[in-house]
Amino acid sequence: MATTESITTLRLHEKDTGSADVQVAVLTERINHLTEHLKAHAKDHSSRRGLLQMVARRRGLLDYLKRTAAPRYQAALDKLNLRK
Repeated sequence: MATTESITTLRLHEKDTGSADVQVAVLTERINHLTEHLKAHAKDHSSRRGLLQMVARRRGLLDYLKRTAAPRYQAALDKLNLRK
């Protein structure tokens, strides 16, 4: 349950499941899983399209975090090992 671990490290309070930080963590786990799938199934174009949509959604959430809460943005990048 890597998703559960990433949620617990980034949530703002005990019942936080929808903040931008948590959404980025969940999307990152899904992106990593789908990337592994596409390494084995290179011609799965519908999954590739979904992957690109998830990456774009995560990018938008990270841009929002950077604009509104820079320390939380930096913490999310560090804890999820994302580069920027």
